[in-house]
Amino acid sequence: MKNSMKGSHKYRNTGVQSGYVLLNEAFLSAACALAPVACLFHVGKNKNKKTARACLRPPRGAGCVEIKLLLLLSHSPCLFLIIIIIIINMNTNRMEALLNYWLWQEEYWLPPGISWQDTEMEQGEGHFPLPRDLIYTLPLAVVFIVLRYVFERIIAIPFSKCLGVKDRVRIRATSVPKLETFYKHNSRQPSQSEVVSLMKLCGLSQKKIQTWFKHRRNQDRPSNTKKFCEASWRFVFYLISFTAGLCSLINTPWFWDQKECWTGYPKQPVADVHYWYYMLEMSFYLSLLLSISVDVKRKDFKEQVIHHIATLFLISFSYCANYVRVGTLVMLVHDSSDFILESAKMLHYAVWTRTCDSLFIVFAVVFLVTRLVVFPSRIIHTTMVVSMDFFQPFFGYYFFNALLLVLQALHVFWAYLIVRMAFKFAFMGKVEKDERSDAESEVDENEEEEEDEESEEERDGSNWEQQKERINSKRTSLAKNCVLNNLTNQRNISSRLPKAR
Repeated sequence: MKNSMKGSHKYRNTGVQSGYVLLNEAFLSAACALAPVACLFHVGKNKNKKTARACLRPPRGAGCVEIKLLLLLSHSPCLFLIIIIIIINMNTNRMEALLNYWLWQEEYWLPPGISWQDTEMEQGEGHFPLPRDLIYTLPLAVVFIVLRYVFERIIAIPFSKCLGVKDRVRIRATSVPKLETFYKHNSRQPSQSEVVSLMKLCGLSQKKIQTWFKHRRNQDRPSNTKKFCEASWRFVFYLISFTAGLCSLINTPWFWDQKECWTGYPKQPVADVHYWYYMLEMSFYLSLLLSISVDVKRKDFKEQVIHHIATLFLISFSYCANYVRVGTLVMLVHDSSDFILESAKMLHYAVWTRTCDSLFIVFAVVFLVTRLVVFPSRIIHTTMVVSMDFFQPFFGYYFFNALLLVLQALHVFWAYLIVRMAFKFAFMGKVEKDERSDAESEVDENEEEEEDEESEEERDGSNWEQQKERINSKRTSLAKNCVLNNLTNQRNISSRLPKAR
């Protein structure tokens, strides 16, 4: 145990301590920067502005800081997180000791008989992955979010217009303040009893209330342009990531022989290209997780969140434990089919039906081969079976393989959806809808179809009314012409008759 703690302390000095100090300083800087902003925000919102401004003044005597912080927190709970960060920074040494004792134990991260001292490398041997490197994924994730915002508005939206993406003309719900309040604060789909109470409250019929909620839900649904922009952003990243990953791995020995993933483990240097491959992949998935609340929600929303979280744990753990070689293979296998899926979605929103169906066939073949054949037979077999020839099982071995099995379970679930779509395509001749569609439920899909039917009926009705008006106008004009012709004929006849004497 002493040797373990000694190795842990040595490893902490080489990477974890500096990483913790960087994270500590980042939190403290954020707290110092956000404190006056939050106070000013409190000044703008609080009715008793004298109390809020008093909290911004410097203290006058002992105990004033605590009193004013409590007074400010009682009116502005948004500062609670900042206070917690400052308290954590006041106990830096204790936090480091807890991290060393509970987190960086050699039994968790390294095989039996290997210590952190064995992983140290000299200057000429290369770079060993350190936990502090993962801190840079936080600002990189923010950079990805900003790049996505710029990309969608400068490139994706004009490109969608070039491809002919059209948004549906949705029927806007009429302005009913009471129903709007219920929709925002209570439920988007009221029950039968709630509909009855709303009938009494608003004085509307049941059909009108149900129609209003249906139109209101359809009004909040994302447009095809928004879906196209999200798909195009993911397509660009997955295509670049797969191309760069393949170019960086095709000449490596572990790309062709997976046993090389464990040769010399854990003392394996990490190349710069693989380091950036890891950083960018983790930053991208972190940006997706941060923006998932504002993205288009799909039927598999929960599975998508589980996938992103498992991927982040897998990337971070494999980097800290130096499973970088097998980790790069995992990321390459996942990126191989994702860009095909996103390109098919883009063409689906642009209503390029034949091209979309062709890409769907390609995607289905690539997905089923890579996720159900290559991933379990090459990756999981390597981590679970082949690795046992090089070291004995330990906690990191079980944890890493558990995450891989979670991903494989999600692969089976998505493969089932793809097979269902392929079955429909084989018997109906076209892909009707993505099983992972943007509608949140089948009820929403039915409502969209009903809305389309209603809009078509309204268009047909308006066309029929216009046709009736045209026919009536023609009839009246013909009738007038007939009357005029009769009058002229009678006049001509009377003019020809001899005058009576």
